Amino acid sequence: MDKYIVALDQGTTSSRAVIFDKSVNKIKTAQMEFTQIFPKPGWVEHDPEELFLCQLSVMKEAVEEAGLKPEQIQAVGITNQRETVVVWDKATGTPVYNAIVWQCRRTADLADRLIAEGKRDLIQKKTGLIPDAYFSGTKIKWILDNVPGVRQRAEKGELLAGTIDTWLTWKLTGGKCHVTDYTNACRTMLFNIHTLEWDKELLDLLGIPSCLLPEVKDSSCVYGMTDKSVCGFEAPIASLIGDQQAALFGQACFNEGDTKVTYGTGCFLLMNTGHKAIDSKHKLITTIALGLNGKVEYALEGSVFMGGATIKWLRDELGIINSAQDCDLLAESVPDSNGVMMVPAFTGLGAPYWDSYARGTIMGLTRGANKAHICRAVLEAISYQVKDEIECMKDDAGVCLTSVKVDGGASVSNVMMQFQSDILDTPVYRPSNIETTVTGAAFLAGLATGFWKSKDEIKSVWKIDRVFDPKMEESEREEKYSFWKKAVERSRDWVK
Repeated sequence: MDKYIVALDQGTTSSRAVIFDKSVNKIKTAQMEFTQIFPKPGWVEHDPEELFLCQLSVMKEAVEEAGLKPEQIQAVGITNQRETVVVWDKATGTPVYNAIVWQCRRTADLADRLIAEGKRDLIQKKTGLIPDAYFSGTKIKWILDNVPGVRQRAEKGELLAGTIDTWLTWKLTGGKCHVTDYTNACRTMLFNIHTLEWDKELLDLLGIPSCLLPEVKDSSCVYGMTDKSVCGFEAPIASLIGDQQAALFGQACFNEGDTKVTYGTGCFLLMNTGHKAIDSKHKLITTIALGLNGKVEYALEGSVFMGGATIKWLRDELGIINSAQDCDLLAESVPDSNGVMMVPAFTGLGAPYWDSYARGTIMGLTRGANKAHICRAVLEAISYQVKDEIECMKDDAGVCLTSVKVDGGASVSNVMMQFQSDILDTPVYRPSNIETTVTGAAFLAGLATGFWKSKDEIKSVWKIDRVFDPKMEESEREEKYSFWKKAVERSRDWVK
């Protein structure tokens, strides 16, 4: 009887389930969006119960429509939006508050206070992270400090906390497993990436009881079994991995210097640095890329908060397009942005600026500017932000990139991928399978259960769809990039 991997991809705006066969063919996919909650400007939340039920629903839908019998499911793999955090009752499984999403900026003042108190170097040395509202630790502290009675219950050991992988695993196993993996733990600002343990000094600094936190394991191992009464089948959950690290693995970036960019809600760049944790001179993140066979690999990471979400903003808030494809068609209808420059700092700027107080701007408008120019400016803005981080990454790692691999929904945009290649002056490789995040989770679940035998077997199935080679003259590239830098400065410190 043929066996299959069920891979779950719990993202920022939607949940997906994809069923893979041994040849990495997608047998069935199901996807559903869920509610985005914005209680105040700069605040972003999800309902944890809705999030779980959404993920459970698409998993059941995919399994049912594929006609799978329970015994055909070799394993379940999970990849997830990182930094988003949930705190829930240990006995009942009821969340004490909404999930606070990675995009949420409510704890920016706390992060600033940590820096002002001289804790930046301490935190960066231990975690590879720079104190910022982006990471989970300050979000957990906010829940403990602001939801009545929660801190007392936490200190009594009545509550549990975790990132979304932990929450899903807890729910899918019927409350039997409170676990996470190295790639998610390292995003909390509470985990020492060198000693590979929750750091007591950091927990004390933020006032977070250690009993809240999950056990940390490899990204590829059997954590527990799905509860048949919850899922409809019993199978091992055999991979947990943060979405961007999953994409790095799904892109077969197994060697030092291999680099990928994922164009999703945000844009995320990761460069594999092997077993070396490289300290960044440019405010990039040093992160764990993978935990496999009892060893960890590291990566440098840059984060663009608003990637594909900026295109959704054009659709949902401005109403000038009906779909992402409309944005491409409009952008392709004009030769350039006609001087229009956009900085999509809706929730601040990530690396290398780390400015929580920057806000989105559109500049260079003239009477001749139209919606096509704005659409093109949006696509170019995403590419400029990627270039900012690639330049820092190359300097930190001391490498000269020969290519960049791309994936994620927005990477289907030919006009944006060509501009990305032009502004980087580097070939851009787009694989035939751009859904590398969920594929990475499937690969790791398969490795843990013998479905696939080795990295070499995985690498053999990675295939290129198209290569975008740079065509822009150096003088034009330099001029455009200098205007981008000028626009960024105009957007900074806006609300401060």
